[in-house]
Amino acid sequence: MPEGMLALLMFPTLFVLILAGLPVAYALIACAFAFGLPFFGDKLGTQLFGGLTELAKNYTLSAIPLFILMGTILEASGIAERLFKTMQIWFGRLPGGLCVAALSMCALFAATTGVFGAVEIVIGLMAIPVMLERKYNHGLIAGTICAGGSLGTIIPPSVTMLVYAAIADLSVGDLFAGVLLPGLLMTLYFVVYVVVRCTIRPQDGAPLPRELFGSMSLGEKLGLTLGAIAPALLLIIAVLGSTLAGIASPTEASAVGVLGGIVLAAAYGRLNRKMLIDALKKTVSLSAVIMLILGAGALFSSVFIVNGGRTMVITLMQALDFPPWGVVALFLAILFLLGFILDWVSMLLVCIPVFHPVVVSLGFDPLWFAVMVAVVIQTSYLTPPLAPAVFYFKTIAPPQITLPQMLRGVMPFVCVELFVLLSVAFVPALATYLPQVLFAR
Repeated sequence: MPEGMLALLMFPTLFVLILAGLPVAYALIACAFAFGLPFFGDKLGTQLFGGLTELAKNYTLSAIPLFILMGTILEASGIAERLFKTMQIWFGRLPGGLCVAALSMCALFAATTGVFGAVEIVIGLMAIPVMLERKYNHGLIAGTICAGGSLGTIIPPSVTMLVYAAIADLSVGDLFAGVLLPGLLMTLYFVVYVVVRCTIRPQDGAPLPRELFGSMSLGEKLGLTLGAIAPALLLIIAVLGSTLAGIASPTEASAVGVLGGIVLAAAYGRLNRKMLIDALKKTVSLSAVIMLILGAGALFSSVFIVNGGRTMVITLMQALDFPPWGVVALFLAILFLLGFILDWVSMLLVCIPVFHPVVVSLGFDPLWFAVMVAVVIQTSYLTPPLAPAVFYFKTIAPPQITLPQMLRGVMPFVCVELFVLLSVAFVPALATYLPQVLFAR
């Protein structure tokens, strides 16, 4: 059999297993064993166990459970309720003001959690009833909450970037700094889209009545804002600032975040034994799922490489005779298409071990490519048929918001994300400037 043929067959086999209903992690493991046996023979178990051992030694991954724990504690701390009320005060008078408030809070909350599902559910539960009461367009409601929730992918501290750093052996600090400007730019574009749409079509999201806030003085507004935002900002500075400044590793910063979350929960009177036990249970559950897929992906990618997969990809790129930028565009297009059917962990584990060395060999900045991959992964949260953000939303949405309305509502936000992707592609400084300033890259 020609070199690389077994590697080439691994992807169709994986997709068939997934479409047949086998969970992604088990499909990856099955492919690794089936295609690793011809190469390793009776030593397959030992070889694959060695790969898992190397993965388990990766210190960066130890930050994932702690960031998830921080997010689950903050989810129950009551900080989100105060933030949403504050955002309504300042942005409620804009066209689509409730959507702007929700997006602003999503960005701030994402910077304290790193877990997109938690952001979407917490904010959706508070914002959806208020938006429905004000007769906001159902598609706009769905798109706003889904897109805002997806900001947890790209605004640091991001679990997605932690996993990417571990796979590609890149600096977590560089990646956090690299995605920060695109994440803020995306939030701004989301807000601009909502304001422009609701200015043209006021029936989609009218401003809140002035009398709702008329009785509050400027001092009262500033006091409420300080009480709601200051704790969140302090936590962001402690976690993200310590990582970007090189004072703490991601694991150390995440431990500080957990402590800060506990302190905030206690300050807001939400800290109790039940809350902590529930947060720990959710953390163990989410961490186990991520780690299982990470382990399965490590097995799959290692077997793919030993079967000549990396050589095959390089040979194929040479045969296609694409210019270097065409190769990068092809890789991003493949990731975008895989996002229709795979979760983000599987996408990274399957593709990045193959794509990353090729991108580096072509002379591109791996950080620039990583940031574009992060944006593509973010779009996968909103694109059907998998569209996890839509299905998260469906679990908290009332019956009057239908699935077709949800899918139509997220499409304009997908277009905004693709525009950000083009912005990073043509202006690499959006991804590389902050790391250069902070870490003298």
